[in-house]
Amino acid sequence: MEEKKIMSFKDEEGNKVDFEAIARIFLEKQEYLLLSPLDNNEEESDIFAFRIDKNEDGNEELNLVEDDKEFEAVKKEYKKLLY
Repeated sequence: MEEKKIMSFKDEEGNKVDFEAIARIFLEKQEYLLLSPLDNNEEESDIFAFRIDKNEDGNEELNLVEDDKEFEAVKKEYKKLLY
């Protein structure tokens, strides 16, 4: 059985929020990470897409995908992995 990868972030109020890494997607030379909240006050199907960018120091930085067209492309690629 594969071990869950858990990532923790702070929300706007400074509260710790845990997410499970669902998938890593590669799309047109760009890498994305799909995360789902563990303490799910939201609906179970909530998945957040983050683009993995490199900052000036060469370190990975997660940026929430807010563009609808980009999000739909990532979601479509994820569905291909499921089926």
